[in-house]
Order: sequence, then C-alpha cells, then structure tokens
Amino acid sequence: MDALRWAWVVIAMFFLITEIFTAGFVLACFGIGAAAAAILAFVGASPPWQFGAFAVVSAIAVALSRRFADRVTADRGAGIRVAGDRMLGKRAIVLEEIDPAEARGLVRVDDEQWRARSIDGSRIDRGLTVEVLGVDGTHLQVRIARAPGEAGAD
Repeated sequence: MDALRWAWVVIAMFFLITEIFTAGFVLACFGIGAAAAAILAFVGASPPWQFGAFAVVSAIAVALSRRFADRVTADRGAGIRVAGDRMLGKRAIVLEEIDPAEARGLVRVDDEQWRARSIDGSRIDRGLTVEVLGVDGTHLQVRIARAPGEAGAD
C-alpha cells in the first residue's frame, strides 16, 4: 500500500511537469486528480476510492478548465489583433513592385514595411495604394485599393 501512495505522487508530478511542455490544461487536470488520489492514499483510503477520486477530480478539473479556456480565448475575436492581423483592412503604399513571377513585393502600412503578395496573382506597380485583405505567414495579401463608391468596393 505504501508504494501506491508514492506512485500517486509520482504520477501527479509527472502530469504537472509534463503540462509545462504542452498546450491546453488537460495534463494538469490529470495531475490534480492524481494529487487528490495521493491525499486519499495517505489518509488510508482503499485503492477503489483512490481510483474513483482520480477519475472524478480529473473530470471536474477538465470541465472547469474548458470553461476557463473558453473565457480566455473568447477575447480573441473581440478585435484584439496581433502581428499581421492588425493590418487587415488597412491601406498601404507599394514600395517595391509586387510581382508574383519573381516572388517579390514590399508595402508600407502606417510606419511598417511588410512583404506583400497580390491576392489574385496580378502584378501591382510601385506607388499604387493597396488594401490589406489577408495575411499568409509573414506576407500581407493585398489588392489594388478601390475608391469609395466604385463598383465592387466594400
């Protein structure tokens, strides 16, 4: 029985340490469940109670962590943009001709320079104004900006 007590401690530590190297909170939930089982083992509960506590506490921890994760990631769609995503919808000036055949192109958005690709694969001359429609890795996806009221303008 003494070995089972320490086995729960080792299992809990394994899950909690492994969680550091993974995404999500799933392994931490199992670590919490194993810690609960270890506590029961040290107070003298039988193995069925220990395994039951492990299962129940782990399940509750998973359910609670999902609610927490949903709350944390819900802000993502609330207009908080990072990296190239914050350039979406902005206008840019073409600094270096956008040429898909030569895989080159450079634009300036606000005070930043970005590599750019034409979204439809067309060539865009230097000096033109473009609008940023997407992000592909470190490249902005652009098209020639349309004047307000022009057919097809957003």
